[in-house]
Amino acid sequence: MTKTKSPKRSSPPSSSNGHHTHVASISKASDPVASAAVTTTSEKGASSNNNGLHNNGSGPTPAAKEVTLLVDESNKAKWANWSVRTLWTLIMIGGFFACVAAGPLFVILLVVMVQGLVYKEVIYLAAVPSREKKLPWFRAMNWYFLFSTNYFFYGESLIHYFQHVVFVDAFLLPFATHHRFISFTLYVIGFVFFVANLKKGHYRFQFSQFAWTHMTLLLVVCQSHFIINNIFEGLIWFFLPVSLVITNDIFAYIFGFFFGRTPLIKLSPKKTVEGFVGGWIMTIVFGMLFATLFLRYPYMICPVKDLRSTAFSGLTCEPNAVFVPVKHYLKPWMVGLVRHLGIRSNYVMLAPLQLHTIVMACFASLIAPFGGFFASGFKRAFKIKDFGQSIPGHGGITDRMDCQFLMGLFSYMYYQSFIKSSAVTVGFVLQNAINLSAHEQMELFDHLRQYLIGQGLLDEESCIVMPPKEAWVNVA
Repeated sequence: MTKTKSPKRSSPPSSSNGHHTHVASISKASDPVASAAVTTTSEKGASSNNNGLHNNGSGPTPAAKEVTLLVDESNKAKWANWSVRTLWTLIMIGGFFACVAAGPLFVILLVVMVQGLVYKEVIYLAAVPSREKKLPWFRAMNWYFLFSTNYFFYGESLIHYFQHVVFVDAFLLPFATHHRFISFTLYVIGFVFFVANLKKGHYRFQFSQFAWTHMTLLLVVCQSHFIINNIFEGLIWFFLPVSLVITNDIFAYIFGFFFGRTPLIKLSPKKTVEGFVGGWIMTIVFGMLFATLFLRYPYMICPVKDLRSTAFSGLTCEPNAVFVPVKHYLKPWMVGLVRHLGIRSNYVMLAPLQLHTIVMACFASLIAPFGGFFASGFKRAFKIKDFGQSIPGHGGITDRMDCQFLMGLFSYMYYQSFIKSSAVTVGFVLQNAINLSAHEQMELFDHLRQYLIGQGLLDEESCIVMPPKEAWVNVA
């Protein structure tokens, strides 16, 4: 009896919503990030030559695997992961405290470094298909757009918070007054360069990469810009939001490790309701402790005026009203309650910061984790476990920063809306004064001089007004 041989196929078809997926192989399959960006035709019949973002269809997706909660894992695997994760958590926390103590300049450099690493990890997901298509200048354009975007955002921050410096320095003044036009010019150069490098047959792919780059700039660079602004307002507005997210992440992991039984969301199968609620409660408790401790230190609460200052510089400033404790009288039922605890008082002293911290702690626990869930969905779309392996036990930098960007943006908006006191600053006056004509500037100076002399703050004989340049010419 003769057996008939069925025709061989290079890859078996797999059905997904009525579509067949053909998976291209990658030379370095051991790289979990690179293997995620292979060419597919699974999205509504689009051809592999035109798709900009690619998935690795080989093997089961994380969603298809049976998920084991931390509490149900074997003791050996569970405690091995615990030890590695705890060690690197302590290392990162130690480095974080060291940067805060070293001064605002080091904190800014830390944010810039983290931003660049996150940008690299996200952009790299689309780097493999670009190499396969042999597209020129792909990486160079990505980094150029990062540079031009940073120039705009960080320039805006420096000009706003250091007006008293940039508007009196002859070298920096042109860059400050024309900053936005310079930034626009830099972006246009990159735009023209992108259009000039469009390659026939790859238009759809290249435009998808262009959109991918801009989405990454929006989600990473734009939000980190607001974190930088928080630093300039006072280190506490950087330290407090970051520490709240770290605290929530630690205690959510601990409660999930020991008590987690109820899955929370399908995007992150190992996240549990017990961990979510436990992390929320402990974040409020530790947030109140952080606020109570650090509102006593001028180094933490003073706005940044000198980037060279450190925790040992002995800074002093007039504190914002949000840091000043206020007497709050208790309700009658509260007085009876605290007396059972041995406290004989009908009021408590609370700084407004402590009440604001409760709101920020709730956001860090209940809303910011959705930044992590967003990143989890993002990774599932690319069928990868982590964005990288740069931090043992944690994954990549992006895996640790996914909640921080959203928290930093919220902190900035909340501070500007409910906490910041509006006041005229020296920098604000200088920024407007330089737009006056030379004659108007001299008139302003003369009025200010007369006012200071009248207040006894300036000696009339020591203040000499130089004659205008026209007078020098006439004398010569």
